Amino acid sequence: MIGRLFGPACALLLVSGCNGAPENGALAEAEARGSNDALKDGRIECALEGAKGFDRTCTIDEMSGADGAILVVGKPDVGYRRLQIATDGRGVISADGSEPAKVTIIGDGVIEVAVDGDRYRLPANTKGPK
Repeated sequence: MIGRLFGPACALLLVSGCNGAPENGALAEAEARGSNDALKDGRIECALEGAKGFDRTCTIDEMSGADGAILVVGKPDVGYRRLQIATDGRGVISADGSEPAKVTIIGDGVIEVAVDGDRYRLPANTKGPK
């Protein structure tokens, strides 16, 4: 039940809490799996309007734009944000032209994108070009 409500990363944290600090590699893998599963379901983790905690309430769709692929991230309050997938290694950039997107790698295959008080966790290729 806990794994379904809070995702595989939280379940791993609860299990590993009994034996001391969790292994960072295992946590990164669990986050990547959770993010990829969420993307398949059309939902991602987000922390909106400066919230400290994340929940899986934002939706995500991909569409083609004149300058490449665009991610449309829907907020539960009916708003949305557009992020363009960058091809130069930056991850994503703000496609709305308002606030710039700050991208941080938080684990293997997971990035956190911060734009104007909102944060989103997205699956990504964090290993670079092959």
